[in-house]
Amino acid sequence: MPTAHVNGIDVFYERGGDGPRLLFCNGSFATLATSAMLVDVFRGRFDTVAHDQRGLGRTEIPPGPYSMGDYAADALALADHVGWDTFRLVGISFGGMVAQEIAVTAPERIERLALLCTSPGGEGGSSYPMHELREMDPAERAEVSRRIMDTRFTPEWLAEHPADRMFVEGLANRPGVAPGSEAERGEREQAAARAHHDVWDRLARITCPTLVASGRYDGIAPLANGEAIASRIPGAELRVYEGGHGFFAQDRKAFPEVLDFLAG
Repeated sequence: MPTAHVNGIDVFYERGGDGPRLLFCNGSFATLATSAMLVDVFRGRFDTVAHDQRGLGRTEIPPGPYSMGDYAADALALADHVGWDTFRLVGISFGGMVAQEIAVTAPERIERLALLCTSPGGEGGSSYPMHELREMDPAERAEVSRRIMDTRFTPEWLAEHPADRMFVEGLANRPGVAPGSEAERGEREQAAARAHHDVWDRLARITCPTLVASGRYDGIAPLANGEAIASRIPGAELRVYEGGHGFFAQDRKAFPEVLDFLAG
């Protein structure tokens, strides 16, 4: 598994698949190890590069604080490392924030852009503050996490919808990092950078074909935030799916349409 020394840190990445070049940006606290099935969806259609973002997984955990510009610079440097001058770009949740930062920083390098369940920050609206969620006691954090993942997810709803209940249980059972560890520090640095995300006044710099995909019941990155992004990017298309923050796992139309869009 390759590691690239880029932007001053060692970044762990994987490359796989055939087709157009695609850079994948992952969500909050997610790593290649925890998101293998998700990344594989894109490898089925694209030559996909995905990485553990700074502070996470097998990538270096440098001293903080981190900025959203740091995450974008890491990704662009990784694209340079693999020899890509231009590429397609997809970002999910936090990765969508990074993807926006990449696209406003180097719009000439992005061929097509897909932004899934994400927010622009600033006047366009921010996603739920994960740094605050982390500080809640475990019982409250579990309840709030369920509610913001999909605003329909009451105990009554989950009792009547076993697929959604399994989805929630799967998320709840994911292993976490050890308290007080360097891995936890990396997650906290990411959460702090995320809290300052704001590309609202720069979105008009994006010139490539852009798809903004939002879940109708998303409580982390509400639909209104996706609408705001699409309103600021010239020619952007907004598609709304039947689900919450994980709509791509809930609405069968989502992934095929996102993949088709990126393939162009």
